[in-house]
Amino acid sequence: MTGVVSTLYPALRQALFLLDAEHAHTLAMESLAALESTLCSVGYAPPPLRHPMLEQRLWNIDFPNPVGLAAGFDKNARGPHVWPLLGFGFAELGTVTAQPQPGNDRPRMFRYVADRAVINRLGFNNAGAQAVARRLADLRACAAWTAPIGINIGKSRVVELDDAVDDYRQSFAHLGELGDYVVVNVSSPNTPGLRDLQDAGRLAALLEALMRDNRALPQPRPLLVKVAPDLVDEALADVVRIARHAGVAALVATNTTLDHSAIAQHGDQPGGLSGAPLKQRATEVVRLLYQLAGPELPIIGVGGVASAADAYEKIRAGASLVQLYTGMIYEGPTLPRTIVAGLVALLQRDGYAHVREAVGADAGRTDT
Repeated sequence: MTGVVSTLYPALRQALFLLDAEHAHTLAMESLAALESTLCSVGYAPPPLRHPMLEQRLWNIDFPNPVGLAAGFDKNARGPHVWPLLGFGFAELGTVTAQPQPGNDRPRMFRYVADRAVINRLGFNNAGAQAVARRLADLRACAAWTAPIGINIGKSRVVELDDAVDDYRQSFAHLGELGDYVVVNVSSPNTPGLRDLQDAGRLAALLEALMRDNRALPQPRPLLVKVAPDLVDEALADVVRIARHAGVAALVATNTTLDHSAIAQHGDQPGGLSGAPLKQRATEVVRLLYQLAGPELPIIGVGGVASAADAYEKIRAGASLVQLYTGMIYEGPTLPRTIVAGLVALLQRDGYAHVREAVGADAGRTDT
């Protein structure tokens, strides 16, 4: 079946690329949501794609393979049982905000096919934390997750920066117990002022408040922080220091970038750039974070992953897990399975018995 889909996808992609990028995404998500509904109606949760060389246990969570769906594709948690069917070892849903919001004006998503890239300024369009929580609870009642589910939360656009902590706490109150882990998104470029939450003082206050709420849960969840690729090295060092002090479980590196210089014809289109042009910088950030924190603060590497080689590069730079989104737009829904198979081959080629042995192999870490 995977081979058939791989053969057919170039023609399907050609048809989809005739549509506006967001319209094509909506059609894809509606199809996957219909499949989710079918799975739920029969109470079937597809088993995840496993391989003994790739299975890991992080934060007391079992990951069947290290290839995950990045936040942004399934903003409203419409396909949690579908993602393992495509080969993903985990999926991150959202970004979800406390208040429902339509996002920015359309058009707001643009393909750059020659560069295998996307610029988006969607602006956290989602149904809001209460609605997403209800949907997740209903879908989980159909069948348990077979692969870990993360929930990514962000700031509501209408909320002032000084009130952001309470806004995040509202989202966490609704969603914190419904996922296996929670990601605090302070790095999207498409919500005004959001990236200011990466400033040391604001980030510390936000994480301390969320960690207090987290510790009050019957079963606290791993809390992760997603960082921007545009932070300077000193700011990344601050993030590591604050994350360690707060007891954060891991970092997600990186979000989209405001630096559009890597694509040939970007014009004046505002928004966050993802895809192949982001790969090098995202890997550099993974490597620096690993050098700063080592394996004690695991990293999810995301940005420009479109092949097994791309995923392996992130892992050798210091990522324990990787995520993708834009790569699937260009390569199709069989990409996760292709990457999993390719990772096994690359590990065997280099004489590794398990993926954990390759994490940070190229980081050149110096203890600080």
